[in-house]
Amino acid sequence: MKSVPVGVSARHIHLSQEHVELLFGKGAELTVMKPLSQPGQYAANETVEVIGPKGGFPKVRILGPARKRTQLEVSRTDAFTLGINPPVRESGNIAGSAGITIKGPVGQVTIEEGVIVAARHIHFHTSDAERFGVTDKQRLSVRLQGERGLVLDNVIARVSPEFALDLHIDTDEANAAGAKTGDTAEIIG
Repeated sequence: MKSVPVGVSARHIHLSQEHVELLFGKGAELTVMKPLSQPGQYAANETVEVIGPKGGFPKVRILGPARKRTQLEVSRTDAFTLGINPPVRESGNIAGSAGITIKGPVGQVTIEEGVIVAARHIHFHTSDAERFGVTDKQRLSVRLQGERGLVLDNVIARVSPEFALDLHIDTDEANAAGAKTGDTAEIIG
């Protein structure tokens, strides 16, 4: 059986250093609240408010460290609340995506693009990818073992020596299956 741990990804934002400073003040740095499943990644103590045409969310967690470009990742349900229609994309692929206004304690910024619904994916360390017979960008099918079990197709394999084995799904997908972080999923194809 090819089991992988499940990580449910709630709405969150990645900020560029420029935007960290615009929102929190010149010279501001993100601070670590807790490490995440991927090495070097963390949930920051800092949060921001995101504001769309129809609604918004206060206290959206920032994930660090700072990135080259700002990116907000939401579920489809979150997008309805915000009043936007972001594309389903791999993280980092934000060209032509939806925009949003971000408000911090000392400033506000509106980005023209950068909001996506993250494509479901599995992070594979290169050794795990070898063991599972998986290649980078391969599309997989995965069975979630939750209370209402569900098969997910088009799960993207992301392979790197910097990754730890982890299936990332959003809250809509987790809720549909009755799954939670720490559950296991099985690669079935």
